[in-house]
Amino acid sequence: MIQQQYIDSGILEAYVTGSATEAEVQELLYMKAKYPEVNFALQQLELDMEHIARQMALSPPESTWDKISDTIDELILRPELDPEQFKTDREDNNHRNFNHHSGPHFIEVESESSHMKLHKSWKWVFAAVFVLGKIFLGCAIYFYLENRQAQQQINELKTELRQFKK
Repeated sequence: MIQQQYIDSGILEAYVTGSATEAEVQELLYMKAKYPEVNFALQQLELDMEHIARQMALSPPESTWDKISDTIDELILRPELDPEQFKTDREDNNHRNFNHHSGPHFIEVESESSHMKLHKSWKWVFAAVFVLGKIFLGCAIYFYLENRQAQQQINELKTELRQFKK
């Protein structure tokens, strides 16, 4: 019974999503080794998360593989360069063997994606806001219909009261 309480506690989910503390991880590893039910539940949860991840995966743009292939081909076909030809006179005079950089080097990156990348925790916040929005919308519709029904009942009671007065 302790195993089921542990499984239902949410620590397995925290571990799989990477939000478990070090103490929770150590406790999980102990429980996993001691109780096969915990180990089985963890394996099932990992399989479920992997299935969800595969279902939600976005394929990269078609041109991505061509860019990677072209870059690899360029690196392979690039001629071997002699490092001696890049030495300056000052390096030769001072006999220094360390690299001299004239400044920071930047790699130009092109992106064709119009998707915004978010930190993992923000995705959960947006999902929670979305779910709460749906819950509030459902509550608003429910109370609107209840109010409408109550208004109809009040009108019916007023009509009956008028009939009794006559």
